[in-house]
Amino acid sequence: MLVENILHIAQLSKTYNSAGKTLSVLDDINFSIATGSTNAIVGPSGSGKTTLLGLCAGLDRASAGEVVLNGINLNNLSEDKRAQVRNQYVGFIFQNFQLLPTLTALENVMVPLELRGERDIRNRAMDLLDKVGLAGRSHHFPTQLSGGEQQRVSIARAFSNAPKILFADEPTGNLDAETGERVQKLLFDLNQDAGTTLVVVTHDLELARKTQRVLSIKGGKLVSDEKTANNL
Repeated sequence: MLVENILHIAQLSKTYNSAGKTLSVLDDINFSIATGSTNAIVGPSGSGKTTLLGLCAGLDRASAGEVVLNGINLNNLSEDKRAQVRNQYVGFIFQNFQLLPTLTALENVMVPLELRGERDIRNRAMDLLDKVGLAGRSHHFPTQLSGGEQQRVSIARAFSNAPKILFADEPTGNLDAETGERVQKLLFDLNQDAGTTLVVVTHDLELARKTQRVLSIKGGKLVSDEKTANNL
């Protein structure tokens, strides 16, 4: 069943206790993300963007409020159950790539497929690496790859479970301009081909404007929610 909004956030808050004080990182965030759409979350450093992305993806648990992903309320799920939901529906691209250093590019892409118990995973992983232009680098380890190549491996890995929604945290933040452009095109192309919903945290306003919708976070609050010219 196709849900109209793949992600629904209601009254979401996140606080931490530090040195006897309560630190509020996110406060009463509310929005929904349409299935198949492209979205950007922008805001200054320390505004809570990455924390919000982690909560949306089920990587962390909110202090208050609701996160409903593909019709599943993540609030009351155990860590194991949240991990199952992530593995079934979610792709995540980290700013620092988070590739396993002892595994080759091919093996890194194969990991989510192995966790799902899929078959023919080597051929499928090679096909994904080919799509990101790295079939010839499949047996190289992360330390033997450039930053842009590592990011493309992480994108292939993120798409290996054919996610319904892809979260990307500063996907071009550690890349030079030319490589960043290539990664951007790759994200939107793969997103369009697979019909995957895209949610990108970025400081790059040019990248943000390429999405259909821009949500701005400041001081832990959602301060604006604007459709762009791409939202036809």
